[in-house]
Amino acid sequence: MDSSPDMGLFGPDSVTWKVHNEPIVTMGGLRSLYLQALHPRAVAAVAQNSDYRADPWGRLNRTSEYVGTVLYGSTTEVEAAASRVRRVHSRMSATDPRTGESFRVDEPDLLRWVHVAEVESFLTTARRAGLRLTDEEVDGYYTEQLRAAELVGLDPSTVPGTAAEVAAYYERMRPELGITREAAETALFLTVPPVPEVWNSRAIRLSLTLGPARWAYFGIAGTAIALLPAWARKMYGGLGWPTTDLSADLSVRGLRLLMAAILATLPRQYRVTPMRRAALERAGAAAG
Repeated sequence: MDSSPDMGLFGPDSVTWKVHNEPIVTMGGLRSLYLQALHPRAVAAVAQNSDYRADPWGRLNRTSEYVGTVLYGSTTEVEAAASRVRRVHSRMSATDPRTGESFRVDEPDLLRWVHVAEVESFLTTARRAGLRLTDEEVDGYYTEQLRAAELVGLDPSTVPGTAAEVAAYYERMRPELGITREAAETALFLTVPPVPEVWNSRAIRLSLTLGPARWAYFGIAGTAIALLPAWARKMYGGLGWPTTDLSADLSVRGLRLLMAAILATLPRQYRVTPMRRAALERAGAAAG
């Protein structure tokens, strides 16, 4: 009987752990939301079923917990989290803003778009921030993430599993994408989110609303948008110039260095998320 610790879907030797060891991938999450919003049905599903406007930080926390569980949880934890997500999605429907047609939130086409936009954003952000990966590692990341796609109910054989397949998928999807009212409202909300209620001190809220913290967030949101593919930036009314890509690369690399410098000043227990720390401890036990 195998008594070795359960490392879940991935593990310390995976490309997935290498990519997500980079704190800058959190910006990839923001980039992916801007990208996902360009799919009229995907953004309608969120806008019509989610409380993200009333509780954006709570939704962000729940999403982060799910992603963290998929990355670092045991098999039992991952399956339980995925089961909850599938159960919730199975009860949801929305209305297409263009046709008036009702559709299920867990349609494969929508799940596939959200998955690809998310994993491509994580990977692209990490690489453009300076993480060195070989072409084989890039394809390995996409192939590993097919396990995450299967968790939400997708057939892995229908999901892009290499860089070339992701590029071809985006090319096929572009005619279906565009700006709807819900997409524009979502993008604005992402760019100018409300101050968390937990920071209810008047001085703190005023500082975060008008002060340096707000301008710092504008810089982060602007970088996330600049990291989008040129065709996606154009849909938002931005520029597709190569100089924008260069500026985005410089900005995200600078942010990566800044985050590393800040984390280096913190006590060791705060440099790694609890989920990753628990997974590392399991991996250490396995190695021992």
